[in-house]
Amino acid sequence: MLKPRPDRHQLALLESTLLAELRVLRQRVPHLAGGLVAGVNGLLLAHDTHGTDPESLAALTATALGVAQRLSDTTGQGGFRESLFRGEHGYIATYAAGPGCVLTLLSHPDVSIGRLHLEARRSAQRLSEVLHGGEPHPPAG
Repeated sequence: MLKPRPDRHQLALLESTLLAELRVLRQRVPHLAGGLVAGVNGLLLAHDTHGTDPESLAALTATALGVAQRLSDTTGQGGFRESLFRGEHGYIATYAAGPGCVLTLLSHPDVSIGRLHLEARRSAQRLSEVLHGGEPHPPAG
């Protein structure tokens, strides 16, 4: 049976809820520069990014997710949970938020990685519950 498509009001409410979660996360993690929630297919759902094209970042996240899933499968490490990239000017972290979505965060280089992981994992769980009708789901993979 097909699920009914959400109407514009439902989509606006969902985006508002996702944005609120991103903003709370930004308050809880010093040196967090922004973030987004996207489908594993690269479809942007919500973003709080500045100076970065969110649609391109969502698409690149989907590409990186595919590589991370393949690497995890090939090495026998199980399903994808999270990935962390460190660049010269900061970090890009991606967390599974249920079976079909991811949370991607951008941070400055002086972020506390432990704090980032702690808060982002909690946030990804809340996002999973919001996106999947209040029911927690295991991460994608």
